[in-house]
Amino acid sequence: MWVNEMKLLERNYLTKIINVIGTPDIKVITGIRRSGKSCLLLQFMEYINQTDKDANIIFVDFNSLSAEPYLEYHALNNYIEGQYKSNKNNYVCIDEVQMCSGFEKVINSLHSSMKYDIYITGSNAYMLSSEIATMISGRYIQIEMLPLSFKEYMESTGSMNDRGIKYAEYLQNSSFPFTLELKNQPDEIRDYLEGIYNTIVVKDIINRKKITDTMMLKSVLRFVFDNIGNPLSSKKIADTMTSEGRKIDTKTVEKYLEAFSESYIIYQAKRYNIKGKQYLKTLEKYYIVDIGMRYMLLGSRQADAGHVLENIVYLELLRRGYDVYVGKINSYEVDFVAQNKKGTVYFQVALTVQDENTLLRELRPLQAIRDHYPKIILTMDEEPEEQYEGIRRINARDWLLGIVD
Repeated sequence: MWVNEMKLLERNYLTKIINVIGTPDIKVITGIRRSGKSCLLLQFMEYINQTDKDANIIFVDFNSLSAEPYLEYHALNNYIEGQYKSNKNNYVCIDEVQMCSGFEKVINSLHSSMKYDIYITGSNAYMLSSEIATMISGRYIQIEMLPLSFKEYMESTGSMNDRGIKYAEYLQNSSFPFTLELKNQPDEIRDYLEGIYNTIVVKDIINRKKITDTMMLKSVLRFVFDNIGNPLSSKKIADTMTSEGRKIDTKTVEKYLEAFSESYIIYQAKRYNIKGKQYLKTLEKYYIVDIGMRYMLLGSRQADAGHVLENIVYLELLRRGYDVYVGKINSYEVDFVAQNKKGTVYFQVALTVQDENTLLRELRPLQAIRDHYPKIILTMDEEPEEQYEGIRRINARDWLLGIVD
């Protein structure tokens, strides 16, 4: 049933894959568990079936028991080679490829034969960019998936109306795709999110990193979840935890933060000196992959609506293909410096700027920047767009929905 829902959504990730069909690169789809990678691969195969009459799709789904005979990499390679058809365009699609120990040997061998167009998905830390580069000898394109955007969530409801109500639902119910099937079932949504959370913590982090102090690991993760959008350092986290009677050293915190990032449950935004055009090594900010998971872990009572909006904007910038940093200009901070091949866009994010002093506070960092790249303040205020000496103030939901750029 969920596959049918996802067909209607037509997520941008499908377009990204379609755009690289036939290139010699290995296409690697990564992202947090349950973000929709398997569904995307099914969508892609359906697209191929509809558009390529000469297609021979060789599909291995390691989520299914039917693929168990191919968990050994020689068996996987033999199966794929046995399915090859010389008079067809051969597409290899493997879901959750990391479940096959030694899979990289198979992928490298298939790629070097130049007979296949290869697409693989993987969700845990074995599929990190740094590790993919080490394991896969051929050229590859990585497509990193996130859960549903606000626009995709709105589209899934069949109506673009009541966006204020649906924004609250989007935060509370979670952006993980399957939670759409659990709408108006808060207990089931909570159980589902707890399952994802526990699987990531246990399988992707504790087991792989061989972490013994699981309570401390979970405490650090809760701390990060509770401090989205706040400047943090490993020393600050270690000092805070130690002061609360849970002694931990900086190196251990750094190890934990790296593991969280590798499992796609948190994202680090490094700081960038706008005037000096250099990256800074201290006081990064962290954002989380899903606000619903934060509510599940901490409860909505601890939600800072401004920082939550900041988190949503950060993830949307990633979806739109930007590299995102926290900006520093003189003594001011710019919430986001978003960079891509076309240039840079500067963002301030605030729940409201109806108070004049708040507006002036949000304007000052952007006014201090002397280049001519776009500068935008995103707020939840419903007033029509305004400009202040070239700085645009626009509604955040309009921006999230793509109504305004």
